[in-house]
Amino acid sequence: MKKISFLLAFAMVAFAFSSIAQNTVTVDNAKSTIKWEGAKVGGSHNGTINLKSGSLSFENNSLVGGSFEIDMNTITNTDLEGEYKGKLEGHLKSDDFFGVATYPTAKLDITKVTPQGPGKYKVEANITIKGKTEAIKFNTTVSEDSGSLIASADITVDRSDFDVKYGSGSFFDNLGDKVIYDDFDLNVTLVAGSVTGDE
Repeated sequence: MKKISFLLAFAMVAFAFSSIAQNTVTVDNAKSTIKWEGAKVGGSHNGTINLKSGSLSFENNSLVGGSFEIDMNTITNTDLEGEYKGKLEGHLKSDDFFGVATYPTAKLDITKVTPQGPGKYKVEANITIKGKTEAIKFNTTVSEDSGSLIASADITVDRSDFDVKYGSGSFFDNLGDKVIYDDFDLNVTLVAGSVTGDE
């Protein structure tokens, strides 16, 4: 009986330590931002897209994992106005590009984190767009401001990996000045909300 009680007590202490040392931080969707930019011959377009959900995992105050999901229906252009703005947003949501009616969300799951110095990390992740998943690497920084954790990263994505073919020189020849480059950039800033013990 004493042995069982000791084991239970030890398990409770171990769990408590784990909860303190490792925790999951819920991302605040309203405060977080995702900005996109895509370029073509002779110009570029940019805009925003909303986060649907996200979390980051820390162990002993060091980033160890996390994931976030993007609401693809919220793709918005910010460099055009009126009719042209609406046309571009509609085109990006169509099957020519991201097919949001069929694929309403995109997702990034961190698979490996390598510390690079105080608050700096090299991240390996899987990113899923239009139902296809590819590995990706990028650098991120984590800082604290007014009690909130802020994770920032610039991520370059090759759309041809996800069968986003419209205007791509990787799929079509003789496009001339109609080429839209395959790489597009995401500037991601995740602001942490509540903190819960990792189970």
